[in-house]
Amino acid sequence: MTEPGSHEFVTRSSRLAYDGAILALRVDEVEMPGGRTARREVVEHHGAVAVVARDDDGRIAMVRQYRHPVGRRLLELPAGLLDGGPAEDPLTAAQRELAEEADLAAERWQVLVDLVVSPGFTDEALRVYLAEGLSRLPAAEREHEEADLVVEWVSLPDAVRMTLAGEIVNATAAAGVLAVAAADATGTALRSTDSAWRDEPTAFAARR
Repeated sequence: MTEPGSHEFVTRSSRLAYDGAILALRVDEVEMPGGRTARREVVEHHGAVAVVARDDDGRIAMVRQYRHPVGRRLLELPAGLLDGGPAEDPLTAAQRELAEEADLAAERWQVLVDLVVSPGFTDEALRVYLAEGLSRLPAAEREHEEADLVVEWVSLPDAVRMTLAGEIVNATAAAGVLAVAAADATGTALRSTDSAWRDEPTAFAARR
């Protein structure tokens, strides 16, 4: 038996159980401490980006969008998948999503926070940006759920209150709101947009 914290979790075998449009399910046999193996189901997913777009008055552009798995509209950040392939640049994707969902462009971009969504079963990860120096763009054409979304401008104090009150429950939105509030309060410098993203998912995109 190895000392706790030193075991190498080697994957002894792997098979693809499902390969869909936005995710794949992989079943791995992983060596555990003591020599036995355990089955681990892994949902492979595209990486994603989200944007805390803050205007000169300190308001955040949020979108209220229907989410079918939970059966209701949620207040979220503009966000989207990195579904342009392994070579897609996350910043370019974030700029596209901000334009498509909120009809906005931004002059200044920084990395706000990196997230692994639910590492117990999926490799899905998101990079959340802070975008400032906003300008309006012509209205984008939208389809499916996005044709019904509404852009709402929320002050940062109100967004924090709504998060803590359980009114903002989208995990990415909650993390982004609280991260920018914490950065403001502590004066913590944010990362540049070319900062390494250690956990950016690649497995699902590589299958396409």
